[in-house]
Amino acid sequence: MKLKKLVTLAMAGIISTSFLTGCAGNSESSNNGDEKYTVAMITDVAGVNDHSFNQSAWEGLQRAEKELGVEVKYLESKQDADYTTNIDTLVDEEVDLILGVGAKLAPTIEEAAKNYPEQKFLMVDETYENIPSNVKTVLFDAEQSAYLVGLIAGKMSETKNVGFIGGLDIPVINTFKYGYMAGVKTADANCEIQAQYANSFTDQAKGKAIANQMISKNADTIFIAGGDVGTGAIEAIKEAGKYGIGVDRDQSDLAPENVLTSAIKRVDAGIFETVKDFVEGKFEGGTSTTYGLEEDAVGIPESTKNLVPQDILDFVNGQIEKLKAGEISVPKTEEEYNKFIENL
Repeated sequence: MKLKKLVTLAMAGIISTSFLTGCAGNSESSNNGDEKYTVAMITDVAGVNDHSFNQSAWEGLQRAEKELGVEVKYLESKQDADYTTNIDTLVDEEVDLILGVGAKLAPTIEEAAKNYPEQKFLMVDETYENIPSNVKTVLFDAEQSAYLVGLIAGKMSETKNVGFIGGLDIPVINTFKYGYMAGVKTADANCEIQAQYANSFTDQAKGKAIANQMISKNADTIFIAGGDVGTGAIEAIKEAGKYGIGVDRDQSDLAPENVLTSAIKRVDAGIFETVKDFVEGKFEGGTSTTYGLEEDAVGIPESTKNLVPQDILDFVNGQIEKLKAGEISVPKTEEEYNKFIENL
C-alpha cells in the first residue's frame, strides 16, 4: 500500500522529535463527536515504560486520544501467557480496536482474529502470509535506520570494534542486526563486529553484563535492539565512557554524553495514522502497510548532531539519498547480508 508523505525533515535524513506534530487537527474535527471509539494496546513483556518499542506505541495512542478524541488504554503482559487473557479482557470490554505490540504477540493475535471475527485488530511489527480479514498489520523498514546507525558506528569507532546486542533471535531483531552490520562494513570494511542475544526484552542486568563483556573485548560502540535490555547496556556503556546506540525512539535522554544516535522506528506515527484511518472509516483489514525512509518513518534523531561530527552526518545523508533512489538495498537476513558484503 502506498503511503502519503508524512512530513518534511528539518535536516536531510535526520528525523525531528516534532515529527507529525499537529497534522491531524483536534478531536472535534477528527471525530465530530458522532461516536466515541475505544482503542487499547497490549504490550509485550517489556512493558509500557521500556524506553523503546512499547513506549513509542503508547505515545502514538496518547496522541490519538488528544487529537482524534478516542479513548485509549493499555494492558501490560508480564509473561507470554498473559497475551490471550489480555485479549479476552479487552473483547469483553467491547474495545473497538485492539493493538498487539511486538512480534511475540503475532500468533495470539492471529488466533484471536479467528475466535472473534467481528473484532478489529492491529498487529504492529509483524505480518502473516495470509492476513486475517479483521486484522491490519503495520511494518517498518527498520533495516534502513539500522544501516544508518551502523554507518555512524563504523565511522566513529576508534578501536575498529563495535557491538550489537539483540533481545531475541527473531526476524524483527535480525532486521536491525544485519542492517547495522551492513552499515558498519560500508563505513569501514576492517571494523570488527561482536553480536550477541540477551534472550530477553526485560533483563537489564543481562544487557549490562553483555555490554561489559563486549567492552572488555575492545568494543567502543554498541547498538542495542532489545527493549529494556538496552537500559542496562547503556548504563554499562556510560560507566565505561563508551558509546551506545539506542533503538525505536530517541534514547539520548538515557545518557546524553554516551548515546551517539538511535535507530528510529516511528511506531507512534504508524499507530496514529492507522487509528486515524479507523476513526475515519478507512480501516482495511487483511492488508499491511510498511513505513520506511520514503515516509520519514525510520531514520536517526536530530540529537545525533550533538555528538556526531558534521562530516560524518554529511556522509550518512549521502547514503540516505542513495537509499531513497534505490541504489542501495539494505539486508534483513544473514543470506542477504553475506551477498551484500560480497558486493562491497
